[in-house]
Amino acid sequence: MNEATREIHVATFDDLNPSKLYEILALRVSIFVVEQNCAYQDLDDLDQAAMYYWIDDSDGLASCLRVIDEGAIRRIGRVVTRQDSRSKGLAGKLIDKALGSSVGPWALSAQAHLEKWYGNYGFERSGVDYLEDDILHLPMLRRA
Repeated sequence: MNEATREIHVATFDDLNPSKLYEILALRVSIFVVEQNCAYQDLDDLDQAAMYYWIDDSDGLASCLRVIDEGAIRRIGRVVTRQDSRSKGLAGKLIDKALGSSVGPWALSAQAHLEKWYGNYGFERSGVDYLEDDILHLPMLRRA
C-alpha cells in the first residue's frame, strides 16, 4: 500500500487526458461492476458534463468522484476508492473539496450502508430506500 499524496486534482471531462479518463473508468468498473458483482451501465451520458475530483498515489488513481451541476443543485456521484487505498480518508477529502467548491444544495444517491458516513458531511436522508442494481440505496441531501 502506498500513501496517497494530499493533492486533489480537479478537471472537467474535456480537460481530462485520455489516460486519466481511462483510469477513472477502469477504477469505477473494477469496484462497481466487478467487486460489487453488479452489471450495470456505468457510462450514463453524464460523464461529459461532470467535474472530476481525484487523488493519485504511486500506483496511480487512488480515489475519485464526479460532480454534476444540475442548475439548482449539485450532485455527487461515482465515489470510488481503490481497495488498497481504503480507510485513509481519501474519499472524505474529495467530498470536502467538492463541497467547498460551490454552495448547496447538494444531492447524492448513497448505498444504504454508507448513510452514516455521508451524514458526517452534512447529508441527510431525503427519501425512502430503493433497490438499484440489487444494491439498497437511499437519496440524500445537504442543504448548505
